[in-house]
Amino acid sequence: VFATLLASAAAFAPSSQKAASSSSALQAFENELGAQAPLGFFDPLGVTKGCSPQRFEELQYLELKHGRIAMLAFLGNIAVLGGLRFPGMLSSEVAFADMPSKGIEAIKAVPVSGLWQIVGFLFLLEVGMTSKLKEGEFLGDFTTVVDFGWDKKSDDWKKSKRSVEINNGRAAMMGITGLVVHESIGNLGSMPIVSLNL
Repeated sequence: VFATLLASAAAFAPSSQKAASSSSALQAFENELGAQAPLGFFDPLGVTKGCSPQRFEELQYLELKHGRIAMLAFLGNIAVLGGLRFPGMLSSEVAFADMPSKGIEAIKAVPVSGLWQIVGFLFLLEVGMTSKLKEGEFLGDFTTVVDFGWDKKSDDWKKSKRSVEINNGRAAMMGITGLVVHESIGNLGSMPIVSLNL
């Protein structure tokens, strides 16, 4: 999880470090989407040094994808900690209602056949979305699959919404990391996010 956060956030740096960056390649991306207040451009590991615009766009897509996954993971974690469960059976032996509330414990409680189903489903999603990757306006634009009126909006509106999604994804990456860390050290109950049903 930590490596994912580093890789996805490596393209952006605090504005106070802008002056310290002498690389023209780094400065080339300072005005790109995602290099926004309050941090500005952030690349402390130099991942974008010598990076082509195409590679930078791929890095932005990876950040967007990991942000979307983190948003789902964080809200899913909060929903389960709040007591929400699917009805019915997870497998022939395990009901959804009997699953542990904590994420790591819940993964361990899923039968091996269920884990293989999850891996298979993720593989199919990855393959299916990869085929649609370059059909939209930018990498990660899947409005060619489902369009809720995106094409009818102005460029300024689109840029604003993309910026919001990037920032929410960054916050969710930190949020799910915090939940996993607190669960691992055993003080998840001390987090006042929701009324935890532990």
